[in-house]
Amino acid sequence: MSTKTIISTENAPAAIGPYSQAVKVGNTVYISGQIPLDPKTMAVVDESFEAAAHQAFQNLAAVANAAGGALADAVKLNISLTDLENFVAVNEVMMHYFTEPYPARAAVGVASLPKGVGVEVEAILVIA
Repeated sequence: MSTKTIISTENAPAAIGPYSQAVKVGNTVYISGQIPLDPKTMAVVDESFEAAAHQAFQNLAAVANAAGGALADAVKLNISLTDLENFVAVNEVMMHYFTEPYPARAAVGVASLPKGVGVEVEAILVIA
């Protein structure tokens, strides 16, 4: 049986519920959904959708780094949006953090997200 390693970093927001920032099993890392919270203040970044999306991806990157990987190790992303009108904008923001070959991805519209934010991003990484 594989051993689970809990990943935690102060460079990403602390969990706001009963979950870990990430769990590593073998060379696979499961990163919990990251919303646009400033990790220093735990305040929601909401100047614009783009600013919020950048913060969510920065938080995701911080957890990936704490796990010994990087966003380039992502094999699957799930993006939740409260407004699918932001689909093009989230694609543009994502291009700042990923290059080809891109990870597999789902982007879904949801009714609401924690703290009233408009975007949440989670990832699965495989670290060589």
